[in-house]
Amino acid sequence: MTELRDIERELSRFRGRLLAAALFVLLAFALLVARLVVLQVARHDELAEQAESNRIAVVPIVPNRGLIVDRHGVVLATNYSAYTLEITPARIAGGAAALDGLIDELAKVVEIQPRDRKRFRRLLDESKSFESLPIRTKLSDEEVARFTAQRFRFAGVEVKARLFRNYPLGATGSHLLGYIGRINQAEKQAMEDWTDEDQANYRGTDHIGKLGLEQSYERDLHGSTGVEQVETSAGGRAMRRLASQPPTPGNTLELAIDIKLQALVERLYGSRRGALVALDPRSGEILAFVSMPTFDPNLFVDGIDVDSWRELNESIDKPLLNRALRGTYPPGSTYKPYLALAALATGKRTPQQTIFDPGYFWFGNHKFRDDKEGGHGSVDMYRSIVQSCDTYYYMLANDLGVDTMAAQVRPFGFGEPTGIDVEGEVRGILPSTEWKRRAYRKPEQQRWYAGETISLGIGQGYNSFTVLQMANAIATLAEGGRRHRPHLVKDVVDLVANTRRAIDAEPLASVAIRPEQLEVIRNALVGVNREGTSAAAFRGAAYVSAGKTGTAQVVGIKQNEKYNASQLAEHLLDHALYIAYAPAENPQVAVALVVENAGFGAQSAAPIARRVFDYVLLGQVPSEDDLAAVSVGKATAPIGRPRDAADWPLPGQPPPQAAARPAPPANRLASAR
Repeated sequence: MTELRDIERELSRFRGRLLAAALFVLLAFALLVARLVVLQVARHDELAEQAESNRIAVVPIVPNRGLIVDRHGVVLATNYSAYTLEITPARIAGGAAALDGLIDELAKVVEIQPRDRKRFRRLLDESKSFESLPIRTKLSDEEVARFTAQRFRFAGVEVKARLFRNYPLGATGSHLLGYIGRINQAEKQAMEDWTDEDQANYRGTDHIGKLGLEQSYERDLHGSTGVEQVETSAGGRAMRRLASQPPTPGNTLELAIDIKLQALVERLYGSRRGALVALDPRSGEILAFVSMPTFDPNLFVDGIDVDSWRELNESIDKPLLNRALRGTYPPGSTYKPYLALAALATGKRTPQQTIFDPGYFWFGNHKFRDDKEGGHGSVDMYRSIVQSCDTYYYMLANDLGVDTMAAQVRPFGFGEPTGIDVEGEVRGILPSTEWKRRAYRKPEQQRWYAGETISLGIGQGYNSFTVLQMANAIATLAEGGRRHRPHLVKDVVDLVANTRRAIDAEPLASVAIRPEQLEVIRNALVGVNREGTSAAAFRGAAYVSAGKTGTAQVVGIKQNEKYNASQLAEHLLDHALYIAYAPAENPQVAVALVVENAGFGAQSAAPIARRVFDYVLLGQVPSEDDLAAVSVGKATAPIGRPRDAADWPLPGQPPPQAAARPAPPANRLASAR
């Protein structure tokens, strides 16, 4: 029996299915058209921008860091380009666990020392995984070629060309220059508070000034970051440059420093510790800013290795301490001229008034000894300074009182920041009853005892000042009370705009000193170098100078004991200090210095100042024999015939050609007088 098919029913069912399929297709096309409208019309601008950004990479161009030069144009800090081998940890297959194996494989292609590995590990701990970190710096062309040939083996490793900071004179002037180093996490967090413009200026930059002028003038030295638009392939490879905005190099710092004088003083110190500041009292320009011992700032440029850091950081000599800026010392007898001036200003003494010095001063049941056994006999103000009579100033301190002393010497800058154009200056301590109440918590500690005043008269006790403050004070005295803010930089030069900005050219408020009283003190300071404690150091000088020696105790001596250097450890010996200016009648240079644990200022400190004056006023540097003798404290007057400064090379530089030597100005000494 044959089954009859319902054709009409099947056709109806087919038509329903066809209609459903057609509706589905129409709906799908409608969705596609709607999506196309959204993408091509509603979101056209947004997506076009994204597509363009995927095609174009904006790459920051790091500017050349500004140069630092001395007052004669000698380059102290510059830049050079070199290749580095860098690893981006986030791009390493296997993560941190695979790093050691990767570095081992790299070491078969490019030499990698153990110190390179230690430095890389330290940077890895301080940085984020997506940052590119150097494993080797300053690659040779041959090493670059070897790595490039096998680059396919090392994903996440690449060679980059970077600018490196260079300090051509090495350790010379390191404390005033400072150094640059990799930006650490604390500095990155501090940058978050910067303006968007300033943050953008540091994109692509991974180094920043750390100390000294490199830190204080960071904004001037850094320059303006440029940008480059590069068309990239889907794989991220640069295809062609579309547009660029070149970077603006940093400004050049022209210093007041005479780097040859700086190098000379550092050699005069030898292996001894200490600090010296020499400045022009007429302007506040610092000619030499010495802290000994020094360090090589080049060690920090591409990350200091662990061993070098430990050697610097743990050294008993503390080479990283800027003693001129942050070291504080009792001024010793260099304080006496200011107290003598205070005595004249308050009427506590007259120049002719005398005291009898038996060699000690009794206060209560305490005996304050003079440095001269048997005393100086009858002493007036002139002799008190020239012969450095302690007893005179024990009595004077008792008569003045601590608060009067503080009020009288504070205008000279003691116990106050000078405002120098470099960060990190400490205040020091100018003691007073108010200071002691602020410095201590317990009531019995806050009380000022009369006996504490006596030792202040000879620059001991709580007195503690920086060498910079002492130099600023003697410069003010040399200028008759006129004051200038000390500064290391003379001008900031914009080489692109061909403009310059002078630093601290305006004078500060003067110290009121009566001329007749000033004359008394200045005559006595001349007497110190002519017939007093530092006369031997200035024997035969072609100019008249003024100065004051000082010796500051590091450790206290009991009442019935005498100071015996042979029984003390080296770091407990007295400090040698000296302040001076020259020429006496028309001061052009003022100096303050300390030689730590070197004993008497007349023997160890004054001879250094004599050579500074010879250089500045006469254009002379010591003979090699004289240099060697002064550096160990064995010379006062010069030994051997001095040399023309033009013939004396800087560290690491060959002597100048005789034909290129400029003739010394014939009127140099005449103008100094």
